[in-house]
Amino acid sequence: MSSIIQLLPDHVANQIAAGEVVQRPASVVKELLENAVDAKATDIKLIIKDAGKSLIQVIDNGIGMSITDSRLCFERHATSKIRKAEDLFLLHTKGFRGEALASIAAIAHVELKTKQDQDELGTHIIIEGSKFISQEPTVLPKGTSFTVKNLFFNIPARRNFLKSETVELRHIIDEFQRVALAHPNIYFTMYHNGGEHFNLPQANLRQRIVSVFAGKTNEKLVPVQEDTEIVTINGFVGKPEFSKRNRGEQFFFVNDRYIKSGYLHHAVMAAYEGLLAVGSQPTYYLYLKVPPNSIDINIHPTKTEIKFDDEHALYAILRSAIKHSLGQFSVAPVLDFDRDPNLDTPYEYKNATANYPKVEVDQSYNPFYNEKQNQNTSANSSYRKLENNSNWESLYVGLKQDTEEIAKFSFENDECTASLFDEKEEEQTKNRTYQIHKKYIVSPIKSGMVIMDQSRAHQRILYEKFLTNMTVRQASSQQLLFPLELHFSQNDLELISDLKTSLENTGFVFEPSKNSTILISGIPVNTTESEISIVLDQLVSDLNDGIPESSFSQNDSIAKSMAKSLAVKTGTYLTEGAQENLVNNLFACKEPNVSPFQKPTFITMRVEDIDKKFAL
Repeated sequence: MSSIIQLLPDHVANQIAAGEVVQRPASVVKELLENAVDAKATDIKLIIKDAGKSLIQVIDNGIGMSITDSRLCFERHATSKIRKAEDLFLLHTKGFRGEALASIAAIAHVELKTKQDQDELGTHIIIEGSKFISQEPTVLPKGTSFTVKNLFFNIPARRNFLKSETVELRHIIDEFQRVALAHPNIYFTMYHNGGEHFNLPQANLRQRIVSVFAGKTNEKLVPVQEDTEIVTINGFVGKPEFSKRNRGEQFFFVNDRYIKSGYLHHAVMAAYEGLLAVGSQPTYYLYLKVPPNSIDINIHPTKTEIKFDDEHALYAILRSAIKHSLGQFSVAPVLDFDRDPNLDTPYEYKNATANYPKVEVDQSYNPFYNEKQNQNTSANSSYRKLENNSNWESLYVGLKQDTEEIAKFSFENDECTASLFDEKEEEQTKNRTYQIHKKYIVSPIKSGMVIMDQSRAHQRILYEKFLTNMTVRQASSQQLLFPLELHFSQNDLELISDLKTSLENTGFVFEPSKNSTILISGIPVNTTESEISIVLDQLVSDLNDGIPESSFSQNDSIAKSMAKSLAVKTGTYLTEGAQENLVNNLFACKEPNVSPFQKPTFITMRVEDIDKKFAL
């Protein structure tokens, strides 16, 4: 009987490993940038074409590789970072598994140019799908250049699963930003389709953050500094008034490695307790230094998750450090037990005696001196009143006759108009709607009553309104006296620019802008200026996973996001007129039964159902 289990060929094993290492072009960018950092480079360039589908090139001025190393680096499990198993717990570098370059070479056309400082000539290697095409010496500057072309050329099914160019570029920018923020001492530049996206010279940590996110980032930052035996914390957190709806600008770095940690994020949120609105997220850029033997970074393929030895102590230190920084810079109230010098007694009055008030009495005062004169005056005034009121009956002569004529005239000319409704109907038309707990609206109907969720109902109304405006392209705008200036990161600007046409169909009017700002001179009708930032932040957050390709899907996504942002929220008091208007507009919609997110907007209760409740 023949054997069933067989060893896979190297190129097949590399393609399988590539499915775990290389998920999209951003994965290649991450691995190549980290290798350049480990090579002790001080200048790194990233060149992208077609969001990495056609070209990904990383050029650095690091230490380079020898002829032997340049060939071995494409072998599986070949690495310069570790020698034995114990080294996994003493890592100071980025990549260490030795699968990245082998996996990339298995699914793309790779070109490597590298040279060490002491060598006269460098090495030029070309690989296509794990096959070595050529290797030759050439004249090169010090450093390494990796060029990856035609990603997934031999796995077309995997290439078809890639998102649009905008989405893939956004993932690449995310990886680039993470590496750039972790190493402010390195000069980073990024180019896409010939245009410069980032130019980040060497700087301190605060300058690097401002350079990456631009805008008014500098005024948002509150420094955080804490040094303990367990962890050293350094970085910045954002002021509460600059919080956002999405979790975009939130970064944890442990030993200069970007990580994701829900546990540490909870510690940050606990430090902001009572300072943030419901649903808001703070920005933070926190750098943690811990002993390498106290963490395990080999628990996730992308090494973005880390296991800590003492998570509870780390949680408490991080939370208290952020609380202290927010209080120290007067962002949050703090308890101050210091004596206020303003309450002290002034020096010149310290030993002075008090001046007691003096009481003076007028001994010549006689309260009964004018009593007799006052009595005579009151008698005279009473006499005048009686004299003036003696003819009081003459004031009413002819009054009865005039009253009868006026009454007769009014009855003859007034017409009695019948009421439009009976008394019972008039009573029913009053208080047609009721609001319960500032969340539900109750309206009676013939068969019983309707209970409506005010937030979901308003979402449906706004959703159909925005969708109609974008389809017909006849949206109305209200012009602003002064253009509204909003600041966004490069990622968000790319997203908003792709949706600019659809947003204009809802009522937005954009002005030409520069750098990382957006100028808005017109906004949709019935929208306040203060809501625009919330609407755009929510839109960016909702579309963070990808922009739909078709225009209808884009319009649908924008209408849903704007309806969710602008709809009346639970806990908002509505007047009777607003309640009735909401009810009438909902049942005028094409699909009043469900919200844009397919949740019921109202329920009905019949009188029979209510009777059954009382019959129990």
